Amino acid sequence: MVRAIIFDIDGTLIDSVDAHAESWVRALAQFGVEADFHDVRRRIGMGADRLMPAFAPDDLLQRHGKDIESYRSDLFKREYLPTIRPFPRVRDLFERIRANGQTIVLGSSCAADEIEDYKRIAGVADLVDAQTTKDDASRSKPSPDIFRAALDQIAPIPTGDVVVVGDSVYDAQAARHAGVAVIGVLCGGSTEQALREAGCVAVYRDPADLLVGYEDSPLAAGGRVPVPTPELQRSADSSDIQQPDQGQDR
Repeated sequence: MVRAIIFDIDGTLIDSVDAHAESWVRALAQFGVEADFHDVRRRIGMGADRLMPAFAPDDLLQRHGKDIESYRSDLFKREYLPTIRPFPRVRDLFERIRANGQTIVLGSSCAADEIEDYKRIAGVADLVDAQTTKDDASRSKPSPDIFRAALDQIAPIPTGDVVVVGDSVYDAQAARHAGVAVIGVLCGGSTEQALREAGCVAVYRDPADLLVGYEDSPLAAGGRVPVPTPELQRSADSSDIQQPDQGQDR
């Protein structure tokens, strides 16, 4: 029986992936680093601690890593945040879940001060039971720390009664490493093949599509979903987690 659902935010509930990618490209350029938009976009979903080293040299990050991240955050809030919109029927989906007596948790690589804005944009602030951000984890996705922190918040609900919903292969990998089944959505730009290969037990177009198919989805109260193997969960304790290919369409 599914008793709790953990939702990623960017690309899952709100249409923000392109905006994040553009703000990273501009921030890196401000510090002399040229980065291709599409190369950056395919890494949205992991945290800055994993994204920046893919483009900037170590010596620059040692000197200006925090400055780059701060510049990017300020730029995003100033120029991009006002343009962000939710995907269709996010609130309707959350209301359906709450009517079913299930717990709703947000688990995102964003900063704690950003998540309140995202809840407001999605129109779900009053429907969220708990939330975790990068500030609650020592490692960002695809490491499982953020989802493990979410599981701690809803204890004693066991992992077998929890499902993650996310748009990226990083969400899928993090969820599986945390021992939680995961549903994928395509609205963030990943392909169905990439999401299924990353371990998603089901894939939907967007939150509206998941709502329409709710009764037959793994989220339904009586639904049973496969739980990742102990071997996979143990492998997540290694710091060397592979960076999968998002296989993005856009």
